[in-house]
Amino acid sequence: MNMHAPDVAAPPAPRSLEDCGLSIVLLRDLLLKTMFKMNLQLVSDIGRVLCLPVPVAQELVDLARSQRLIEATGTLHANSGNEMGYRLAEAGKARALDALAQSEYCGAAPVPLDLYRAQVERQSIRNIRLTRDQLTAAMGHLILPPALLDHLGPAVTSGRSILMYGPPGNGKSSISNGIRDALGDRIYIPRAVEYAGQVITVFDPIVHRKAVAAADDPTSLRRSSNRFDNRYVWCERPTVVTGGELRLDMLDLAYNPAARTYQASLQMKATGGVFIIDDLGRQEGPPQAIVNRWIVPLEMNYDILALQSGEKFVVPFDTLVIFSTNFHPNAIFDGAALRRIFFKIKIDGPDQEMFLKIFAMVARKRQMPLDQDTLVHLLREKYPAIGNVFANYQPVFLIDQMIAICDFEGIPRQMSPALVDRAWANMFVRDEEIAR
Repeated sequence: MNMHAPDVAAPPAPRSLEDCGLSIVLLRDLLLKTMFKMNLQLVSDIGRVLCLPVPVAQELVDLARSQRLIEATGTLHANSGNEMGYRLAEAGKARALDALAQSEYCGAAPVPLDLYRAQVERQSIRNIRLTRDQLTAAMGHLILPPALLDHLGPAVTSGRSILMYGPPGNGKSSISNGIRDALGDRIYIPRAVEYAGQVITVFDPIVHRKAVAAADDPTSLRRSSNRFDNRYVWCERPTVVTGGELRLDMLDLAYNPAARTYQASLQMKATGGVFIIDDLGRQEGPPQAIVNRWIVPLEMNYDILALQSGEKFVVPFDTLVIFSTNFHPNAIFDGAALRRIFFKIKIDGPDQEMFLKIFAMVARKRQMPLDQDTLVHLLREKYPAIGNVFANYQPVFLIDQMIAICDFEGIPRQMSPALVDRAWANMFVRDEEIAR
């Protein structure tokens, strides 16, 4: 149940070939290619694979029959409601091969770019309205200073870009994931989008999680799969997470020259959701180059992509972009780039009081009994040696290390100064020369 935004309006199912918004030739060739590659014979199967209502699929089959590309087999399939079977005529096979030579894409009919733009606007990330309680609930597994939510809340609700920076190990990635979880509602992702006769695959099961719905429950307010356009998939708002592996070419359409097919860019897959760039500054290219690539999208809410022919076209850029870095912003961006990032939020390490709260919470979750002598030893003997610099990851690290030691030694799980000394030794690497 979506608690944060009005229920997203479902794209209506097409009632005719004209409603599909695509050229008749594109639809006909898609039908022929799909029948050829998947050996489909029944209109119900054709409709399911093309993601079109059966009456529209029948209209398409009738069109291809009138052009003598498809013929009836003369066989009624009793186990399929006495449906008539169809097959490709010789002319249909020849046309299918010609169409496959131009593009091997087959299956779900694409959504034309104009209809896609309209649906993106209906389900925009900028329609999200989060309350403090909702954001706090999504961050419930983290102990955060109240002032941090003062900054995060408006940033998420605005749907604008966010830069989180600060020393490593203090939960920037966890906060990014918490923001993603706070969104909570569902949107419609197109399986593919069409522009200028080219089909671009968008739905990606790695990025997009299908929402579970009681589709055929007559008492449900949710529009069932029979009522909305099945060229879309009802999904959780998407999240794309990249790190040091991000390259600038991933922000362009991916073209497969062998199959002559396109796949959407990473940010197009993230439309309506969150794009997290973790460890900014660890990529092959400079961080400045990434922001330069997104100057127009971040300011204008649209992106410009290019086909292999060089033809450029505009797609919506409706994405909450979260940059996360261990570097100071001034070290990796110039002033112009920083102006393009709407919210800059520093994520500091905890003070001693908050560190102890986190330590106690982790110990409770791990069912590890707290020991006062161990905590005193940590605070008096260990942390002064590193300038009393606390980090959010340290309680998890130290407690998990002590658990591993106890399990290995065959003793009950417990804390002690000696055990925490052994755990501490694994948290840092001693600076020394290694003979090679």
